[in-house]
Amino acid sequence: MDQHLDIKPFLIEKLKQQHCLWSYENYSIQDIPDDVLVELVMLYLDIDEINLLFQLFGYKKMKRAWIENVVAQGDRYYNLNIFFAWYYFHAKRPRSYVKAMATRQLNKRLAA
Repeated sequence: MDQHLDIKPFLIEKLKQQHCLWSYENYSIQDIPDDVLVELVMLYLDIDEINLLFQLFGYKKMKRAWIENVVAQGDRYYNLNIFFAWYYFHAKRPRSYVKAMATRQLNKRLAA
């Protein structure tokens, strides 16, 4: 069996254990959109589980989901986003990068 097929259910189970899926009905938990899964794992689980996400989705999809779902939340997760920008996305100036991406997401939402 493909190991990637096992990662998503494993991460969903970990999120359930952390009570992060309270807003989902049991039957819909398996249908969690990928970008929401990335958001929840990045916010509530540990580095080992985040590393599994990179195996599952790859760098480009992870970065897009991080920017659109986590960075877009603004100051609430500022310090965590600085870490992600530095550790996972290799930003040379993580603070500036996070601020720029947050501003870009805000402008996108205001334009919509």
